[in-house]
Amino acid sequence: MGVMDLFNLKGKTAIITGGGRGLGAQIAEAYADAGANLVLCSRKVDACKEKAEELKRKFGTEALAYSCDVSKLEDVKKVVHETVKYFGTVDILVNNSGATWGAPITEMPFEAWEKVINVNITGTYLMSLEVGKVMMKKGKGKIINIASVAGFGGTDPNVMDTIGYNTSKGAVMTFTKDLAVKWGPHNINVNAIAPGFFPTKMSKGLLEKGGDKILAGTPLNRFGSDEDMKGAALFLASTASDFVTGDILRVDGGSSAYA
Repeated sequence: MGVMDLFNLKGKTAIITGGGRGLGAQIAEAYADAGANLVLCSRKVDACKEKAEELKRKFGTEALAYSCDVSKLEDVKKVVHETVKYFGTVDILVNNSGATWGAPITEMPFEAWEKVINVNITGTYLMSLEVGKVMMKKGKGKIINIASVAGFGGTDPNVMDTIGYNTSKGAVMTFTKDLAVKWGPHNINVNAIAPGFFPTKMSKGLLEKGGDKILAGTPLNRFGSDEDMKGAALFLASTASDFVTGDILRVDGGSSAYA
């Protein structure tokens, strides 16, 4: 096997939650370019449909789009069932769907806390659970959870007053490590990516408010680009990472190196 063959996803099927925009769309493009079949799902299905059509035109890949609230088991089961029905299996899962809420702790509505926790933690659990059942039957699989550098510890409230989000991403990291231990015997690799700051719809307000401080604490002195998640996500989905599990890969321009 040549070294570039290690990154080939031809014939593989990947589910990417929140795959219609932001980091999910960037990952979807990388996988399509590497030859994978794609299933993009989100509460906002129109964005997924648009991205799926774009990837089919650009790369000639098979791409489907489904509506899915990852915090609802019935939605998750439907997406996994339809994926297996159409493609026969699931080889790769990227748990990318996410929610956030910016407010001081005493001003954060309980409903907002519930939403962030349900999407970011429960959604990651439910999708991993249902896809994991498929992967166990075939004896192989790759699960990639999208965490955040905000999950490593406390953040300056002048930049990120987002305790629900930070808490959820810390939980995703622990979930990743524990699931890797539990499912390693099934030959299922479970890893996470902890992105730094990328200009996305979710981060727009945060970057407008604290962008200068964020850049001052980022050794590479820039935000993530439209290409910066692709390599890390492809590595963890491919044969190249077959001996990597339980890892949290930081893609943050070096910001967490100060910790």
